[in-house]
Amino acid sequence: MTKTSKIPVVKKELLFPFIIITSLFALWGVANDLTNPMVSAFKKVMPELSNMQASLVQFAFYFGYFFMALPAALFIRKYSYKSGIILGLCLYASGAFLFYPAAAYQDYNFFLISLWVITCGLAFLETTSNPLILALGDTETATRRLNLAQSFNPVGSLMGMIVAQQFVISALRSDDKDASGTLIYDTLSETAKAAVRENDLGIISVPYLLLGGVVLVIMTIIIFTKIPKTADHDKMSISESFQKLFANKTYIQGVIAQAFYVGAQIMCWTFIFQYVDNINENLPESQQLTASWFNISAMIIFLTGRWIGTALMKTINPSKILMLFGIGGVLLCTGTILLSGTAGLYCLVGISLFMSIMFPTIYGIALKDMGDEAKIGSAGLVMAIVGGALMPVLQGSILDWGGPGFSDVKVLGFIPEVNFSFILPLICLAVVANYGRTTLKK
Repeated sequence: MTKTSKIPVVKKELLFPFIIITSLFALWGVANDLTNPMVSAFKKVMPELSNMQASLVQFAFYFGYFFMALPAALFIRKYSYKSGIILGLCLYASGAFLFYPAAAYQDYNFFLISLWVITCGLAFLETTSNPLILALGDTETATRRLNLAQSFNPVGSLMGMIVAQQFVISALRSDDKDASGTLIYDTLSETAKAAVRENDLGIISVPYLLLGGVVLVIMTIIIFTKIPKTADHDKMSISESFQKLFANKTYIQGVIAQAFYVGAQIMCWTFIFQYVDNINENLPESQQLTASWFNISAMIIFLTGRWIGTALMKTINPSKILMLFGIGGVLLCTGTILLSGTAGLYCLVGISLFMSIMFPTIYGIALKDMGDEAKIGSAGLVMAIVGGALMPVLQGSILDWGGPGFSDVKVLGFIPEVNFSFILPLICLAVVANYGRTTLKK
């Protein structure tokens, strides 16, 4: 039994604020995984978009983290964690409500701007909530505490996925087919096509409008909740904070590992839809698979893995768990690439088990034993989420190698381009496994 197993993860006097802050983790989970299926949704509603153009949904969404994380850190450094949370929720709600005019104008770029504003708000929430959770208790249990709080993030993600499947993807009319399997949309007049597009863009916007209302309610609760101040260390200047961070190799390597991890996560959860669509091309209508349900299964596995990982950290070094989970993810990525049909799909779903603990564990290792510079350090780790903006666009470009389909080119003569595109998550997870190995040595 280790020393950390005897220290409470959350002290009783800090339990209520811990619960309040933890609720925010679920809140941004909804936004993240309501958005992932939108790459596929926009491609169906706007067939003129290439795979790479459709993946700009993820670029717009995750670039907001990179753009706003450092301003968020400077803001909470000057004011308070609570002020940062409230401003983040304001931006979150504003971006969600912008979906209404975006649908009215039927402008793809307007939707991208709306997603970007939402993520600027999420950057404030993540830059604030993660270090606050680390600070709400003993430093020895900080990584476990963050894993516990992050365990509720997949709960929100599941809600986002279910809403996307039940109220968005299944309700779209752009991909309806007739008895022969031909897209009905392609046979319509221009007037009828315009009506279908207007209907489907309206369907896409409704969940975001409702989410904006929920965010305002939660913001009201936060305003009237007392958030405890964390212990102030000897306050250093911003330049001193940066100097200390850049001299910390564990932190710098953590930022790099975080960027690669987020890229892997977003690619695996976004392009599962295209992976399934490619399998369905060889199946009769009655036997075709529903991508959203596999995506939801991946999230359930992800949630389960995070709870298991949090429990394992009671007795096992987090770096060791990170290394082993990284290796497991690499092996399943290999299966996703080389295996065909449902065997490869099961490997793709299973990757979520090994990704489950990566974000909070990298975060906790990188910021361990930091003082006042943790606020700026948190910004760097949130900015690393830009990996989720860049990697999917690169993967989308691989899918466009031979044309708009997912198997136009066979790499090495037998690997469809959609399968081969998962070489990118494989590389990303190998980087994460190596970070676990190097920090375990230290």
